[in-house]
Amino acid sequence: MRLVLNVVWLVLGGFWLFLGYVLAGVLLCIPIITIPWAVASFRIAGYALWPFGRTIVAKPSAGAGSFLGNVIWFVLAGWWLAIAHVVSAVALAITIIGIPLALADLKLIPISLAPLGKDIVPTRRGDFDGAGTRP
Repeated sequence: MRLVLNVVWLVLGGFWLFLGYVLAGVLLCIPIITIPWAVASFRIAGYALWPFGRTIVAKPSAGAGSFLGNVIWFVLAGWWLAIAHVVSAVALAITIIGIPLALADLKLIPISLAPLGKDIVPTRRGDFDGAGTRP
């Protein structure tokens, strides 16, 4: 089922969101100091391309640096990407087949606003427990 949802997601909107994250990453690579945010953008681009079967968990080692980095990310790119997810979710929710995709789009908003201090992990049973750590 995840494969079907991911393919439909890719066709109906995931590819454009992926391109948005890649564009943000490329733009953030221009000033050398923002390369860590570019890496985060590229990481999220992969998640935006194929979201079903993966989830977001907080890194236990994230601290004040991640918070400050997230504030800078929010100003530079986060709110633009979050708006793109809201617009895409509204467009997807118009059809019945698009409702699960719209929910996945809404699931991407928190990481688009604050990506630092988060990990993207598989949701397959046995790979990770609920806290995102290996059993």
